Order: sequence, then structure tokens, then C-alpha cells
Amino acid sequence: MANKKATLAIGSENIELDVLSGTLGSEEIDIRALGSKGYFTFDPGFTSTASCESKITYIDGDQGILLHRGFPIDQLANESTYLEVCYILLYGEPPTEKEFNTFKTTVTRHTMIHEQITRLFHGFRRDSHPMAVMCGVTGALAAFYHDSLDVNNERHREIAAFRLLSKMPTLAAMCYKYSLGQPFIYPQNNLSYAGNFLHMMFATPCEEYVVNPVLERAMDRILILHADHEQNASTSTVRTAGSSGANPFACIAAGIASLWGPAHGGANEAALKMLEEISSVEHIPEFIRRAKDKNDSFRLMGFGHRVYKNYDPRATVMRETCHEVLNELGMKDDLLEVAMELEHIALHDPYFIEKKLYPNVDFYSGIILKAMGIPSSMFTVIFALARTVGWIAHWNEMHADGIKIARPRQLYTGYTEREFKSNLKKG
Repeated sequence: MANKKATLAIGSENIELDVLSGTLGSEEIDIRALGSKGYFTFDPGFTSTASCESKITYIDGDQGILLHRGFPIDQLANESTYLEVCYILLYGEPPTEKEFNTFKTTVTRHTMIHEQITRLFHGFRRDSHPMAVMCGVTGALAAFYHDSLDVNNERHREIAAFRLLSKMPTLAAMCYKYSLGQPFIYPQNNLSYAGNFLHMMFATPCEEYVVNPVLERAMDRILILHADHEQNASTSTVRTAGSSGANPFACIAAGIASLWGPAHGGANEAALKMLEEISSVEHIPEFIRRAKDKNDSFRLMGFGHRVYKNYDPRATVMRETCHEVLNELGMKDDLLEVAMELEHIALHDPYFIEKKLYPNVDFYSGIILKAMGIPSSMFTVIFALARTVGWIAHWNEMHADGIKIARPRQLYTGYTEREFKSNLKKG
């Protein structure tokens, strides 16, 4: 790990720091020794600080690389299933046939939730945002499954991981059904993970619902492509909450709350709202002009990425899947036509190419979900469903490595010590 030293000169004092090297990526300067010298670093947003050591996911934004346990994301999306990716994220290696069948059976047979949990939904208004409901009911799971809350017990952590992975699709679909005023549809053990979710979303007691295999595969890919993304805001939130020893359900609820933000999990919902604002192909030239005007506040959502300075590797797979879904459904929709024209412009306009403002995974996933008939308010819920396994993997890795409670420092810029005198009248 530490193969060379860095020297920090502060006035006449020289402080020697270790330089750490991982298996991939940039080197990291170990600044832990600074605290004993009375110094701390200032890094708002922690964008230049490695907060942990991890073996789960690696991203190289400049090269457009995303690896899960060393496996490229496009290979996983095209050649595996979401549950196989879940196994890889949780255990580090691809499962054998026997291991996968056991894993799949365990997940499938724990998809039902405690019947009393269904009553919790009725405490929410029908027009509540599904993420508000999702955050609440996920945290409430700790009140029903308190037999697996010892975070220091490896078996308890594994049981909690299976429960979360199994029950999140059921809770997500129930959030949707509750918003419609429709009865909850219970899980079916004969369906795939993605197929079961779609069935719980769209089936009714009135007639048989058969899952379209093209849409089923599309949903499976959406789940794969959102399964983990290294130390993003929500994953860091899960790790921070977990560092106090909080139970896993509370930690995942904290991750959902962080994901809810429009700068994080709400990106595909924002992209769809942008398409609604443009409204028709005829209006595109005006919005393109505004996007190129640095003095205009309008920004094209779903293009470019904070991490990827090149093409988003997930977007390549998502683009193919998007066109598969649209061809399968044969839909004619103004917003979908706007999206496809914007995609064409972004891939061919010199301005977008030079700025590397390529359509990202959020742009395509929003189009797919809309084509499936899923409302934009559910987009982030599906993101949370997909990302649960990544959160669990990081949470478990943190406990396996030995936790240290998170305690960031601050640069204090308030008053120095002063004497208090009350301005209130006595008596």
C-alpha cells in the first residue's frame, strides 16, 4: 500500500506522509498524521478525499470505465442478470450454478413482507411522493425484523441483506399501487426479479397480466446499471450512518433520503421534466440555442456527467435497450420524439461532441421508464430499488473491515469567544 512518502512543509516544519497505492486509480496521500500536529485538510464535498478503502467498484471517469469487482459494466449488463450481479457485488466472485440457485431461491422466498407493514401505507396521503413513503416504510422494517439487528454478527448482517434485497421490489411496487388507490399485488415466486417487480406494478386482480420479456429484460438492465457507483452521495450516507452502528434498515433508509435529491437520484426525473418543457420537436432549435448560451440559465438535463468526462459506459447499453423497448412498443409520443431528436443532435453536433455532452444513463432510463408507463415520480424509487444491493455491499464491507465512526472536521469562521448579555427584560 504505502510505497513512497510525501513531505508537507508548513512554515519551518516538515511533516512526512505516506502515499498509498491501490490496485487501480490515483495515489492517495494519507493525511491521518496531520491531526496529531494540529492540522486538518479543507475539502468541501470531500471530492478530493478518500474516506474509505473498498474492493467493490472502480470508476475512471476520464476513460469512461466502470468495474464491479473488476468486471466491466457492459459485460455484466449484456451477459448476466441483476441477481447474478447482486451476488458478485456481495460476495466478490461470480456464483457457480449451485451457488446461484441457492442465492436466487433465498431472495425469491423472502419477497413477501409482514402483513402489518401494509397498514403503514394507509398512514400516508394518497398524493404523497413515493420516495417519502419508501423512505418511511424502509426504516420501519427494523420494527418488524428486529431478530437480525446485531451489526457485529456476520450472520445477522447476511440475513438483513437478504431481507432488504428481497423486499425492496415489493415495497417499491406497493408505493406505486397505493398512489393509484389500487390493491397491492403480492409477489410471485415463479417470476424473475425484474419480472416480479413489473407484475406487482401493473397486474390487477381483474385479469391476468403477462410480463413482456423485452420490458422484463430492459428493467433487469436498468437495475444492473444502477446497482452501484462507488462512493456517491447516497452510498457515503449509508456508510456514515452505518459507522455509528445503526441498524441496516435505518442505514438504507438514510441512503434513500440522500438519493431523493434532484442532483443525485432525481436526474432521470429532471431529464423527463426537461423534455416536457421542450414539448415538441419544433421547439428543439430554440432550446439548443439556449443550452449553448453561457448567459442563459437553461441546462440540458441527462447530458454529460459529473464523474464521466468521456462517454458514460452505462449509457451505451442503455441506449441499445431504449431503442429495443421503443421498437417493441411501437409507440408514437411527442416527448419520445423530442428525446430521440435530442439524442441525434448530441451525437452529431460539434458543440456537444467538443464539450463531451453525451446522453447519459439518466437520459435513456427516463425514456424507457416513461415508455413502460411508469410515472416520473417512481423513477427515483426504482433507482433506490436497484442501488440497495450496492448500499448493502458497502455497508457490509465497512463492518467486515472494522468501523470507525465518521467525524468530519470543519473550518470555523464564526465569532470568537464573547460574553453573553441577555436582551430580554427581567421579571
